[in-house]
Amino acid sequence: MSDAETLISRRQFCTGACSATLLSLFAACGSSPSSPSSGGGSNVTTLSTSTGKFTNNSVQVAVSGSALATVGGAVVVDSVAGVFLLARTSDSAFSAIEAVCTHEGCTVNGSDGAIYVCPCHGSRYDRDGHVVGGPAQASLRQYKSSFAGDTVTIAL
Repeated sequence: MSDAETLISRRQFCTGACSATLLSLFAACGSSPSSPSSGGGSNVTTLSTSTGKFTNNSVQVAVSGSALATVGGAVVVDSVAGVFLLARTSDSAFSAIEAVCTHEGCTVNGSDGAIYVCPCHGSRYDRDGHVVGGPAQASLRQYKSSFAGDTVTIAL
């Protein structure tokens, strides 16, 4: 037999086929069009985290000592009731939205100015939770909030 007619075993064939498949999968992961990019002049920072206290179908968050003390500040609120994005929109108003990205369920914890950014695939949301850049196509869930004293209450 010549080299062109050499037979290979099933094991050799399967090993080669699996290797080729894995290589193509790894190559695809590195060049995904939905991967977040740092280009385009974006300046994404990770938001600080505040602990929320769950009580009576609401989550309470202290304002003092956090980024919420100033208008425009935002934090990730971690509580037993869920994870929320909370931003101060004026002296007495706050926006509260769910922090779970509608694309693949990652926790949104980045900010680029007044835009929230998902760290997994770069979906972007405004302070009201509306999609301003994909791959996500659905808005984040909004919650009513109230402010009294030093506490923001997110109604669930």
